[in-house]
Amino acid sequence: MKQLIEQNKSRIRAIIRKLTGSYNEDIEQEVYIKTWKNLDNYKEEGKLSQWIGMITANVCRDYFRSKQYKISSVQLNDEEAAENIVSPDNQEERLDAKARQKQILKAVDSLPYKMRKIVYLIEFEEMSYEQVSKKTGLPVGTVKSRLFNARKILSEKLQHLKGE
Repeated sequence: MKQLIEQNKSRIRAIIRKLTGSYNEDIEQEVYIKTWKNLDNYKEEGKLSQWIGMITANVCRDYFRSKQYKISSVQLNDEEAAENIVSPDNQEERLDAKARQKQILKAVDSLPYKMRKIVYLIEFEEMSYEQVSKKTGLPVGTVKSRLFNARKILSEKLQHLKGE
């Protein structure tokens, strides 16, 4: 398990930062726990690192749904309060960014599975069209088409964010 953690630590942290807007050690630890608990369920259909990436994204989604997130986004601890006094815009910007990211994740989650999988692999796993084609067994044209349609749907659902 220690080797598994070392091999995937930077990828896990990058996904957490991308989805939540900042590094969160609690989320990282939860990813390791879920990975360890579910390692027996891993099916070698793809790379282990991609499976762990999917777990990381799911833990981030769970975090946004959690009571802890809702409380932390409303209450400020002493350090953040002091920062807020110095620069209230900075705190407001961080909360706005988290709210936007939550809306984006929710919109991605609402996509049909076939599109959501393609978006995840390309946007979060940063795979190329060819890599996604090999992983899914779909022609490159189908991958591009699904991504185009998914982005079109997301654009419509997230229209209200474009003006911000």
